[in-house]
Amino acid sequence: MPSDLSGQLGSVFDSFFSSAIVQLVLYSIVIYLFVVWLAAAYWAFRDMHDRTENPALPYVAAAIILVATPFLFVLGVVVYRVIRPAERLGEVYERNLAEEALLAEVEAIKTCRGCDRRVDDEWIICPWCRSRLNRVCPNCERLVGLDWTLCAWCGKDFERPVAIDRAVAGSTLGIPTAEGIGRALPSGGTAGTITNRKPAIGG
Repeated sequence: MPSDLSGQLGSVFDSFFSSAIVQLVLYSIVIYLFVVWLAAAYWAFRDMHDRTENPALPYVAAAIILVATPFLFVLGVVVYRVIRPAERLGEVYERNLAEEALLAEVEAIKTCRGCDRRVDDEWIICPWCRSRLNRVCPNCERLVGLDWTLCAWCGKDFERPVAIDRAVAGSTLGIPTAEGIGRALPSGGTAGTITNRKPAIGG
């Protein structure tokens, strides 16, 4: 009796799996798993390519999925999601840009070197600690920085002495300078001098 029952069950299973519809469904499932397995390997390759600059790691990520076979590739996907980098390269780049923009914005805010309070760019003296912030160019009367060596507006050189500036201006305009007058005088000292002798009267 048990042998008859097992024989009947075997014949039922044989007839079930031998059916064309069942075989078509089974083949479809196998093909589907195979396609999903390859798609998961390609996804792991592309995902790792977007997360690292190492050219070998994307192939390693795809190999993890392929080694797991079509029936265990889900475990390979889980392992890959655990070991992959947390951020994509684009996300890292955007975060770095945001940090640099924030840092540039903070640096653009001018503060007093004496009291670290926020000051205006056109202020000359800090109203709180009276520290010198800027200075006025004596030539064009525009604000310049304290550490500027020349005026960016008119080209005034702050490090050149005033005497040199006057000499340059005199030579440009044709005005004789003290040095030029000294050179024009004769070296003898007697020529051209006025004598105090009185003229003789009556011979």
